[in-house]
Amino acid sequence: MKRAAALCAAAAVVATWPGGDATAGLVGGLGGLGTGLGGAVGGLTGQTLSPLASGVNDTLNGRLGAGLNGPIMIGDLGVDHAGEGLDPSSLRALRAARLRALIQANPRTLEADKAGDPVRKGEVIAISPSEALLSEAQAAGFRIVERRNEEALGLSTVVLAAPKGKSAEEGLRRLRALDPNGAYELDHLYEPAGAGLGPSSQAIAPPRGGGLDLGAIGMVDGGVAASPAFAQARIEQRGFAPGGPKPTGHGTAVASLLVGEDGPFQGAARGRSLLAADIYGGQEAAGSASAVVSALGWLTERRVKVINMSLVGPPNALLERAVAAAQARGILIVAAVGNDGPAAPPAYPASYPGVIAVTGVDPKDRALPEAGRAGHLDFAAPGADMAAALPGRGFGEVRGTSFAAPLVTARLSMARAESSGAVAAVGAEARPGKGPVGRGVVCGACRVDPRLVRAKK
Repeated sequence: MKRAAALCAAAAVVATWPGGDATAGLVGGLGGLGTGLGGAVGGLTGQTLSPLASGVNDTLNGRLGAGLNGPIMIGDLGVDHAGEGLDPSSLRALRAARLRALIQANPRTLEADKAGDPVRKGEVIAISPSEALLSEAQAAGFRIVERRNEEALGLSTVVLAAPKGKSAEEGLRRLRALDPNGAYELDHLYEPAGAGLGPSSQAIAPPRGGGLDLGAIGMVDGGVAASPAFAQARIEQRGFAPGGPKPTGHGTAVASLLVGEDGPFQGAARGRSLLAADIYGGQEAAGSASAVVSALGWLTERRVKVINMSLVGPPNALLERAVAAAQARGILIVAAVGNDGPAAPPAYPASYPGVIAVTGVDPKDRALPEAGRAGHLDFAAPGADMAAALPGRGFGEVRGTSFAAPLVTARLSMARAESSGAVAAVGAEARPGKGPVGRGVVCGACRVDPRLVRAKK
């Protein structure tokens, strides 16, 4: 209840789930209050909704991973789950409240940086440090927590614990003072650009044989659950958070839009291999930059053609280097711009140079009003009034830039050309849209009408 009060005070918004459990929370990422607000949530008894869900939308109107039933209403702002009616300042306030709630819910592992973004508590990442510097840091009270070497990306890092009683920000300042020419960064968290992260009760999608094809797709997200939509799909999963990969609704939905196939539901890149890197492991205080980098290292090593990243967060020097290293090896990276509205800070990794930044449009090719922004915008794709697979069985109706990004990823993976040639080929098929859509709308025919598959709302 303490978290609920803090959120309501910050955002002055309450969401209700009509017709069922006595469960109240804030929409999308703000729904991460779980059992503290009235017991079981929808169909996942005892599970919690995670604050790691991003923005007002990108939520299954049904029960994508959180098991929610019924429409979502945002009472004080007088808008529905479509996000229409929310002004940019309201969306920005919701984002700030969501991030504060996440930090308050995980005081042992998270703290805020100077911008209010969540970071791993008391930890600083040294990028390719010398042994002399590490000795100097230890003499100054720092402790080595972990060494990592991402050979495929040419990156080595050392995680350092700040001196006792010092925050991550204070530790960062001390290291930069010790070594002004060194490279140091905080371990920021990255949210799925959408729905509840809570682990599904369904099994993880089983691996299937058959080597990788030339257009293999990588995905950095939550885990992918078993579903009839993946009966013919070649999916390999690997976890980059403690406990191994855990299925989530968000990861399942994104994967289905890529390689799913079940009757009238057809993923936009069906037939391609999918390598899914789970950076959350079903935990709300996960998805750190260091986990994302390790995931990128694995996907780069496996030589995928394109990587989908339906997640958002702040700029981070380590992540920027990893993205650039993957790109230098010929890999295309596609990222959603998020759903925190145009007044939110620019989303990363979408804002990094060369990353294909994607927004969403409705069936009339109008840009979603809740779509976030990036330093540049490349394409738009369907992001509303569309179906995606649920964990276990069936489909739900989805909305948000998370679900537009995989459609662009799919088109890039299907292009015969590599890298810039593939981008040009996809650009050639783009058509005009209404509002900010970059080069235009692609994969318009990839939208699966929720009515065709009896998607849950």
